Amino acid sequence: MLKHTFIHIQGIGPKAERKIWQRGIRTWEDFLNKKSTVFSAGRDDMIRREVECSCRSFGLIEYFASRLPNSQQWRLFDDFRNRTVYLDIETGPGLFAANEITVIGLYDGQSVRNFVNGVNLDRFELALADYELMVTFNGRGFDIPCIKKTFPGISLPHGHIDLMFLMRSLGYRGGLKRIEKALELRRPPGIEGLNGYDAVKLWQAYQEGHDQALDLLLDYNRADIVNLEPLMTFAFSRMKKMTYESAFLE
Repeated sequence: MLKHTFIHIQGIGPKAERKIWQRGIRTWEDFLNKKSTVFSAGRDDMIRREVECSCRSFGLIEYFASRLPNSQQWRLFDDFRNRTVYLDIETGPGLFAANEITVIGLYDGQSVRNFVNGVNLDRFELALADYELMVTFNGRGFDIPCIKKTFPGISLPHGHIDLMFLMRSLGYRGGLKRIEKALELRRPPGIEGLNGYDAVKLWQAYQEGHDQALDLLLDYNRADIVNLEPLMTFAFSRMKKMTYESAFLE
């Protein structure tokens, strides 16, 4: 998708990008090889320079993530999938401002890594540095502010796709578990039906000496992050199709 993208170029919005596609220019290479004028000679020269820079920068996620608006970060997914991490946190009781992170889960599409407060939470910051793109559900509003509070000065991955907003743009509203049900994603029987309030109670039980409560909490967190991958794959496919179709239905 990234090599079909032009909206990361200053002055190119969705409407101008669609015009480029409608002229038969589907990729950066197509634009560089185009002989006729697309917009105007001066504007085309500027776009051509930016496209050449994009070609040289391909593979550097920071170049594109800094130029794409939040609503378009999904375009990074296919090209940086092998450097993507799915992230979710659990917190203890209290108001949002007082919430303390209890568990952080990371999933890279193959393995899950858990970081538990009082056990190994201090290793999370170094572990996150292995990735360049993160996928969350409501991470912009909840997970990331909590992480920044707990780890001041942390270097986050350059790209961030918040699936809550991406799924809304596709017509799916509500929380993660509601959307999972709509797409027929199942959770293991032992944790099916558990919610965020249950996660808080499980942490409290663990603090009271019930070690099995932590095991269940980690299973719950694991489902949260593992299910983000099929949701992300679904959303990317739908957004890509919808974006292209909108250009040719005008």
